[in-house]
Amino acid sequence: MGYLGSFGRALIGEPLRLPERLALDYPELTRVRLRRGGLPPRIGGLMLGQATVAAITLRRTIFFGAHTSLDAALVLHEFRHVEQFLERRSFPLRYIWETLRRGYHGNRYEVDARKYAARRLVQAGRVPPVEEV
Repeated sequence: MGYLGSFGRALIGEPLRLPERLALDYPELTRVRLRRGGLPPRIGGLMLGQATVAAITLRRTIFFGAHTSLDAALVLHEFRHVEQFLERRSFPLRYIWETLRRGYHGNRYEVDARKYAARRLVQAGRVPPVEEV
């Protein structure tokens, strides 16, 4: 493959296939591109004061850290970020602003993505519903 291929993998990671079970349970996930490694998870980590992040979404592509497992909750969470990207062109700036104002966990886009993933897991019968008090 040579230097150019190695450079490309270091920059944007390697293509990754969605596990068949996830594709069957959550057909919406087949509409995104998945990659493993590359600069995006490292840059995301640096922004949060870590070496890397488990995953980061850039438009229609979800980048997973080099050693991140593809579990349904994480992939669904990141899929919601794909939808957020497609809903508003200004999403990246709004996401950064929310993180600066409320912190990563309080960021409304992160809250929304966590709720989306939890709802889809319950709908697929993967997690028992939690009753609200």
